[in-house]
Amino acid sequence: MSAKSILHVMTRPSSPETAAEYNRWYEDVHMPEVLALDGFVSARRYGPTKDGDPYVAVYEIEGDAKAAVKRLNTAMGDGTVALSDTIQMDPPPQMHVFELIKEIAD
Repeated sequence: MSAKSILHVMTRPSSPETAAEYNRWYEDVHMPEVLALDGFVSARRYGPTKDGDPYVAVYEIEGDAKAAVKRLNTAMGDGTVALSDTIQMDPPPQMHVFELIKEIAD
């Protein structure tokens, strides 16, 4: 069985006026581009329930998470994964990788 990890990303729209375009870009462009990269197998997105809190995207990674994130960073750098000016860059998005240590299912 290959290792399971997640990439947890917190982002915000660049302004309240760009929120609708930011959400469209994130769901219709960004998430599919990330999922096209080797290692990324699913994505979920969560919206804030309180003003000022970030949006959260959770990408499930199969295999080598460090290699998958390296591919993502390369793809963002070369334009394979498009970035948008509707995403807040100051402060920048926060990205964290977590490895599965325990799973309990019904």
